[in-house]
Amino acid sequence: MKHPQKINITPRDRLLRAWENSMELVRDFECYAAEIENNPKLCETFSEFAKDEGFHAARFRELLLEMEKQ
Repeated sequence: MKHPQKINITPRDRLLRAWENSMELVRDFECYAAEIENNPKLCETFSEFAKDEGFHAARFRELLLEMEKQ
């Protein structure tokens, strides 16, 4: 079945979604690290991943702001 009204997903839409997902992962990893008490290695890993994902989120935000200027 063909749909007469196709929804167009733009690169900005994809970037916004990636930014939102990345920010959510930061929050999730921070929560996981805070919840884990009996496994320091795992806690440290989640903390490290939260930091790394924060860099990704920041870069996505920079790209979004650049796109908004155009």
